[in-house]
Amino acid sequence: MTTSRRPSYLVSDELGTPAELAADGREAGRHLGIQTRLERAAQAAVSPAPSLRFEDFPAEVGKREIRVSEAAARIANALHLHLD
Repeated sequence: MTTSRRPSYLVSDELGTPAELAADGREAGRHLGIQTRLERAAQAAVSPAPSLRFEDFPAEVGKREIRVSEAAARIANALHLHLD
C-alpha cells in the first residue's frame, strides 16, 4: 500500500517535459488542421494587401437571384406573405 497522496495516474516520471508536451500538442493540431491565432496572424501579415484601385473592381455587380421553392411559395401564400 502506498502512502503517497497523489493519485497513481499522475506519476511525473511518465510525463514529458513541458516543451515536449507543447510540441506534441502543436503537432497534433497540425494533423487535425487546427491553426492557432498566432499562426493565422503570421499568415495574414505576409499575405498581400487587397487592392484599393478602382480598376480592380467591377463597375456593376448584379444582385444575386433568390429562388423561392414551390413549397416555400405555397406556405408563404397560405400565410398571405405573397413572395411571387
